[in-house]
Amino acid sequence: MKIALLGHGTVGRGVDQIITQRVDGVEVARILELPDRLTEPRMTSNFEDILRDPEIELVVECMGGLEPAHTYIVDALAAGKSVVTSNKAVVAAHFDEFVSQAKATGATFLIEATCGGGVPWIASIEKARRIDQIESFSGIMNGTTNFIIDAMVKQGADFGDVLKQAQELGYAERDPSADIDGIDVRNKTYIAACVAFGCACVEDFPVTGLRTITKADIDLFAQKGLTVKLLGRGVQEDGRYAVSVEPVALSSDTLEAHVPTNFNLLSLVGTTVGELKFYGQGAGMLPTGNAIVQDVIDYSQGRRPVYDFSGELTYDEDLLKGDYVLRTTAEVEGSEPYAPGAVLVHDVNAAQARALFQKALNEDASSFMAALPKEA
Repeated sequence: MKIALLGHGTVGRGVDQIITQRVDGVEVARILELPDRLTEPRMTSNFEDILRDPEIELVVECMGGLEPAHTYIVDALAAGKSVVTSNKAVVAAHFDEFVSQAKATGATFLIEATCGGGVPWIASIEKARRIDQIESFSGIMNGTTNFIIDAMVKQGADFGDVLKQAQELGYAERDPSADIDGIDVRNKTYIAACVAFGCACVEDFPVTGLRTITKADIDLFAQKGLTVKLLGRGVQEDGRYAVSVEPVALSSDTLEAHVPTNFNLLSLVGTTVGELKFYGQGAGMLPTGNAIVQDVIDYSQGRRPVYDFSGELTYDEDLLKGDYVLRTTAEVEGSEPYAPGAVLVHDVNAAQARALFQKALNEDASSFMAALPKEA
């Protein structure tokens, strides 16, 4: 089977390397690259060369960004070519459109590498759903923010110093906004919710990142036996669902509290299987390349996942309800003291908590918020 790669950066090179060294029966026949980077005969800067090649059955998109990735994916699917992608931003923005286009032409759309790097997260959700309703999912889905928190805990360092360290190691981009503001986790949570709940997830749900966390916050929660992690979460119950992205102060007894460096840990709860956890590298050339190649192999062996968004679920913010700690100098309505400089708000949903936090930020830009687990 001949395939084409769109992009030959970090992930694209990883895919090329894994297929060349470890996969029989699959050939990377064409590679789309920029005009000034055409270094070998397989490369072209013209997407039409790939689109019009009848021998290319599968297109692997690993460019990143929204455009031209969106256009290339739609055009490939429209031409009847199946697509594998690792691009969580473009899938979160156009998931329903891609699925509809694939269905119209009989092509296949495969997305394992969009969530969890090398962790088989999407495939595991799909497998669980064959028997169970997915009652909930949650997880550490971003290796950069987990690296930052882990380093702050172990080194006793401040956020800014650790962020700089993450950038020097290549874990964080020069502009780290997508990671530290929760945007990356938001995209992965959106995709996971669509697959887990079988519906077109709402696009507007509460998202709070870690930009304002300090060493003092880490120490405050540690004194109470808690460790902060940035989690994407979703829950489904009685035809309703809710999702959110936010820092959660987890009990230090949990597995999540001990996830080191840039690893991911993702969990789901199914009706009969109960809780399942999946741990591994959440990013990087070879882990993400591995997930892409798993999709390529699945396709070559006849696996054709179908995503159905016809479920008539109602979005209900109150399904994600709990207590929240806000560290702020601002007045927080309905709060009570939690610790010096921090207050506790009881029994609010994630959207209400986000609204309270935004109001606090308007008065005190350094404010920080974390949800508390129900047992805390």
